[in-house]
Order: sequence, then C-alpha cells, then structure tokens
Amino acid sequence: MHFVIPGGSGQVGSLLTRDLRAKGHRVTTIGRGPGGEDHLQWDGRTLGAWASVLDGADVVINLAGRSVNCRYNEENLKAMMDSRVHSTTIVGEAIAQCSSPPALWLQMSTATIYAHRFDAPNDEETGIMGGHEDGVPAYWKRSTDIAEAWEKALELAECPATRKVALRTSMVMTADKDGIFSVLLSMVRRRLGGSIAGGEQYVSWIHGDDFVRAIEFLVAREDINGAVNLAAPNPLPQRDFMKAMREAAGISLGLPAAAWMAKVGAVFMRTDAELLLKSRRVVPGRLLAAGFEFTFASWREAAADLLARSKG
Repeated sequence: MHFVIPGGSGQVGSLLTRDLRAKGHRVTTIGRGPGGEDHLQWDGRTLGAWASVLDGADVVINLAGRSVNCRYNEENLKAMMDSRVHSTTIVGEAIAQCSSPPALWLQMSTATIYAHRFDAPNDEETGIMGGHEDGVPAYWKRSTDIAEAWEKALELAECPATRKVALRTSMVMTADKDGIFSVLLSMVRRRLGGSIAGGEQYVSWIHGDDFVRAIEFLVAREDINGAVNLAAPNPLPQRDFMKAMREAAGISLGLPAAAWMAKVGAVFMRTDAELLLKSRRVVPGRLLAAGFEFTFASWREAAADLLARSKG
C-alpha cells in the first residue's frame, strides 16, 4: 500500500514511517524541510506539487501541526491553531482534486478535546467535551477550541469518496531519544519523578507499538469512521503513573511538586503547566468495541518494556 504522511518528520511520523516501510509499504512524507527521496516539501497552507502524490495513494495520515510543547502565549496558541486548521483544510482540498483519491484519511487529533475530570472516563460516545469546566484556568479552553477547530476542518472537507477518521490521540510512548518517555525517564533518574499537585489528575497514554497496530486496524476496518480515541484502556492517576516508572527504573525516591512548583518549572522548561495538571481520563471505547486487543493495556508493563528498549 502507498501511505502519504504530511507532518511525518516528528516522533509519531517517524515511528509510523519506520514500521510501515519495514512491512513493505511505500511511504511518502510531506513537510517543511527540503524535498528528497520519498519526501516532498510544502508550506502547510497552499496547494503545490506535493498534492499530486495523493492521487492514487491508498491512505493519507495527516500529522501536521505545531508542537504543543511550548509556552501557551498568544503567539504560540495562534500558531497551534493555524498550523492544524490550515494543514487539514489544504489536505482536504488536495484530496478533492484527485481523480483517484485515497480510500482513507486518518487525521491526527488529540485526547485534550475532552474535559478535565476525575469522576468517570471519557469515551467517544459518553465523553464530555472540554472548555466549560469549573475551577480550571480560563486559558485551558484555548486547547479544546484548537482541538474542536481541527476536527471541524476535517468534517468540512469535501471528499465523499474518502473515509475520514479523527485520531483523538493520547501521549504516544516510545523509547526514541527525546520522546515523551525519554523526558519522563530523565526526570525519574534525577529523583524528580514524584506526584505533581497531589497526583490525582489522570494520565492517558498509548504504547507506540499499539499506536501503530491501531492505525493498521483502522486501515483494515472499512466500517469505522469519525472520532476514535487512541489511548490504552487503563489511564491512571499521575502519582501512580510515575510510581510505575520509578519501579521500572529501580528508583524508590521521587520528589513531589506542588502546583505552583509545576507552573514555575514549566516556565523554565519552555512548556505549559496545563500539560501536567489537566486530568485526561480517556479510554478507547470504539477500538475495544470493534475487537482491537492491546499488547500493552497496563502502564506498568508498558513502562518496563520501554525502559528495556531504551537501554538497547
């Protein structure tokens, strides 16, 4: 099969490209970097020569969008919104002009679209959309606004011959250097992997192997469209999440941090405290109902596996 992956140079794109090529598929990536073999250049906003590669392709997986690992100031929030909406819109326009359009469009989205909550998990059918919670910083609504606009751009794309799936993705955990797991492991090894603000906020995650398997599952299941949660079935409170990481690493001590400390630390790390403090209790209702089986349903097992791979 021929897969086209806009935004394919990041952690998730590299993971998918590596796996798909290893299985004999053709993969063409599209990004802002210079073009080359099996990589085309675009600006993420306008049609160009890159668009022709979609004609006759089997699957497009659009991962494009500015990283959320930044300070949530006005400039960065606008860049996050624009990069997601513009790239999704232009991919839709490129598909619409194809004489032989891709059968499937998998569009990256985010589990952050759901509400900050502790009482119950968010699945696709009963989950509560975020942006209206009491007792959280007002600017957190900007993240859910971006997520909703991202999915709206997919919905509005006029490509009736192409099945569309919005991938509401949690943190994808791999052993790759500088990935999310690598950053957390570094904190654990410096004895900083304790609870944050009490640690009751839920962490949703998915092992990289299961992420790739879920993509392949969605490619094969022609009856699934719309929003799909890509998250392991057992999210857990942040204090337990980090405890499992410490146990996997053989480290007993993890210094806790109050909410104000997390906010100060986020400034120095040029990121935002929302990424640490929002409770993301997301479960993969549609995947489970369709019969998908997770290799790593438990974070304890996933953390041990990723740690072993990171030593390789």
